[in-house]
Amino acid sequence: MASNALQPFSSSPSSASPEPVSETEIPALVAQVYESAPVADRCHLVETLLRPLGVLSLVAIANGIFAKIRFQNAGHDLNVRMEDLQNVRGADMAALVHHAQQVSVETVDSLAQLLGGSGALAGSAAAALLIGLLVRRARARNAVQARQPVDDASLDPL
Repeated sequence: MASNALQPFSSSPSSASPEPVSETEIPALVAQVYESAPVADRCHLVETLLRPLGVLSLVAIANGIFAKIRFQNAGHDLNVRMEDLQNVRGADMAALVHHAQQVSVETVDSLAQLLGGSGALAGSAAAALLIGLLVRRARARNAVQARQPVDDASLDPL
C-alpha cells in the first residue's frame, strides 16, 4: 500500500532542508506501528501518549475508549494492560496521537526513544520511518527555539 505517510519528506537538490512534517503523517505512522507491535509495546505506546492528557479531553477521542483506560487506572500510576487494549484499533491510535500532538508535542516526540529501545519494533520499516520523523521534528523545533531571543521579564522567579 503506497501512501504519503510512507514518504515523509521530499528533498530536492535545490532545497537545503526537508519539507516540514504534516499533521497527519506521524499519527498515521504511529497507527501502523501500533497495529504491528507486540502487546507489551502497544501498552507502552498508549501509556506514553495518555500521560499528559486529562480525562475530559480523552472522552472525546475514539468514543471514549482511552478515557475508560484512564478511569481504570484512577488513583494509581498509569499501567495499561493487555485487556485494556482489546478494542483499541490503529485509527483510535491515530486520533490519540493527533490530540496528544496538540497538547504535548514533546510527548509524541518521546516515542522515538521508546521505539528505538524496543527490539521487536526497531526492525520495523514504519517504526524506523517514524523515529526519523520524530527526531527531525524535535531538532527543527529546538533549532527554532534556540534562535528566539529570551525575554528577561519572563524569567522572573517570583
